[in-house]
Amino acid sequence: MKKEDFISIRIRRGQAKTKPKPPKERINRQIQAKKVRLISQEGKQIGIVPLSKALHAAGEARLDLVEVSPNANPPVCKILDFGAYYYKKERKMREARKKQHIVQTKEIKFTPTTEEHDLNFKLNHAIKFLKQHNKVKFTVRFRGRQLAHKDLGYNLLNTVLDYLDEIIEIDSKPKSEGRTISTIVSPTKDIDNIIEDFNKEKEDEKILEE
Repeated sequence: MKKEDFISIRIRRGQAKTKPKPPKERINRQIQAKKVRLISQEGKQIGIVPLSKALHAAGEARLDLVEVSPNANPPVCKILDFGAYYYKKERKMREARKKQHIVQTKEIKFTPTTEEHDLNFKLNHAIKFLKQHNKVKFTVRFRGRQLAHKDLGYNLLNTVLDYLDEIIEIDSKPKSEGRTISTIVSPTKDIDNIIEDFNKEKEDEKILEE
């Protein structure tokens, strides 16, 4: 596999698995303060009023009294449609969650005798993980008499690092631990731009060839 071929690989970014729900504010009779700073449904500052007066105003407007800032002194309450308000708030949290990405460390394992075909196959997987903005740990595992040839492991990892040098940052250089040699890398901050620019160059080359 040629070094430039990895650019054509495309994969969706991972998403956080957790699904937090927005906290629900106190509304109407759940509000415990005796006085509140009231805001009308139009966003107008009405001022500090007794809770009973604020509830009455919300009832007349056929809307809810929502405690939007419970830690203020006195708490800030706004007259609004709580169902619509909560739906918008929950949707914003869902959209923010889609943009989140939990960085994971994916491991790619080799042996000191890994052949070129298997090496290219594993490198493709590593590139996919990097494009997902995950870290990748490359590990060479030795068995039996292979321990006498750790230089093969270092050479293999250095080959991998050289192959990926344009899209990675080295977190930890290759080091030996027992029967393994490993190194950890992260994707460069501009990995998306690098790949996008490379794809454009390849497309331009195809157009010129045609």
